[in-house]
Amino acid sequence: MELKDIQSLIKFVTKSGASEVKLETEEVKITIRTGDHNKGETTFIQQMPQMAASAPAPVAAAPVVEAPVEAKEESNLITIKSPIIGTFYRKPSPDKPMFVEVGSVIGQGDVLCVIEAMKLFNEIESEVSGKIVKILVDDASPVEFDQPLFLVDPS
Repeated sequence: MELKDIQSLIKFVTKSGASEVKLETEEVKITIRTGDHNKGETTFIQQMPQMAASAPAPVAAAPVVEAPVEAKEESNLITIKSPIIGTFYRKPSPDKPMFVEVGSVIGQGDVLCVIEAMKLFNEIESEVSGKIVKILVDDASPVEFDQPLFLVDPS
């Protein structure tokens, strides 16, 4: 089962109003539980086979889309969005420094953050060079697919 299929399933379950859905295949076992519908919280649990769980986490590249920002001064900024659903972390571990700060100059391929999904930590790399203008998500916050994470000035 591919990540896009899992994301589609989560969106479908959330919209359907079901409180819990379980899916089992030979490869994967998935349980999706939605919390209080007023809060819009979704709990996602995936158990993978023993062999796959010990494999290193794949590195996900962040898609970069130009931001449709209304302010004239921000029209040249690029928005880096989350490629997956998970928990956003600004540093690799609690005792390490932040990957980037506002004002940091980044290059293509630099790691900007980590998103934990299904107990796998995915490094999110920049596809553009520039300067971090704004960090749009707090550390250790849940993020959705395609949610804006950073604003980058490419000039």
